[in-house]
Amino acid sequence: MTSEPEVLFARRGEAGIITLNRPRALNALTHAMVREIHPRLRAWAEDPGITRVVLKASGERAFCAGGDIRVVYELGRAGRHDDAIAFWHDEYLLNAYIGAYPKPYVSLIDGICMGGGFGLSAHGTYRVAGERYLFAMPEVNIGLFPDVGGTHVLPRIPRARGVYLALTGARIKAADAFAAGLATHAVPSDRFAALEDALCEGGMVAAVLSGFHQDPGPAPLDAQDALITDVFGRTDLYDILARLDALAAQGGEDGAFAAAAAKSMRAACPTSLAIAMEQMRRGPGLDLAGCLVTEFRIVNRVARGHDFYEGVRAVLVDKDNAPRWDPAQIDAVDAATISAHFAPLEHDLPLSAGAAGA
Repeated sequence: MTSEPEVLFARRGEAGIITLNRPRALNALTHAMVREIHPRLRAWAEDPGITRVVLKASGERAFCAGGDIRVVYELGRAGRHDDAIAFWHDEYLLNAYIGAYPKPYVSLIDGICMGGGFGLSAHGTYRVAGERYLFAMPEVNIGLFPDVGGTHVLPRIPRARGVYLALTGARIKAADAFAAGLATHAVPSDRFAALEDALCEGGMVAAVLSGFHQDPGPAPLDAQDALITDVFGRTDLYDILARLDALAAQGGEDGAFAAAAAKSMRAACPTSLAIAMEQMRRGPGLDLAGCLVTEFRIVNRVARGHDFYEGVRAVLVDKDNAPRWDPAQIDAVDAATISAHFAPLEHDLPLSAGAAGA
């Protein structure tokens, strides 16, 4: 019996279409998929018959729920750290290429979009959210950090909402994503097929998307806009948590929101939180390539540490949701240890990184 390809490629009219095709695995991104997508994008970039690329996914549950972390976990547990890191190496290079793609790149996102799915879509030209859209970057909950360009995108979201998402792993739907700029358009799910047809027919991509866009309505996070801006606009983890605790003690709607955010942060990996906070500080001063080079430095250290494997064990393997972090408390995280995660490698990611706007 022949297994289904993990990713499908097609040409329709003026569009090159990529379909993530692992619906039973929530279209989790594998190393093999990364190695197929990158050269196909390069070929389409040189093909004058292709004027835009459309990225979509099979099934209704997920666009892409992340990278195939379970495989990376098994490689690392077997001592094959270089093989595990090779996945991130190639994934980050693909993320960078998408960010510099010379043609309109449209992601049709309906369902779960996390981690690797964010990396495949966030750096492209357009991101269309359907009614089932559900976004999160929950990496701090498994001893990882918001990578695949999260260092670039999240701190640039206005009013500290990206910092909030990075530190809490909170889930948001289409309205919040559109308000934050994570989605450029919102289209009803039952209009996705017609939108794809219209994109394949040609015409100006921006005009086609505008013709299908429907206002997704008010963003729920707007209700806590002042709180998020105040709390997550701070640059110190202890300061953020202290403010959340103070607000929680006051009760009310804001107090409940603050208490939930603080609870999420305290359940996360302390070292991951500190890394994420440092990413949010450094990210605005780096271009996308610089952010990905930085993330590759971090992941090299994380993949050879303890917390990532413990987090995956607790959440995805044993599913006891009782990770034993080391250190276990935020106040025990050593600043020098965090800085060391950001230090250059002997073999950095081969990208021309520079300052933001360079």
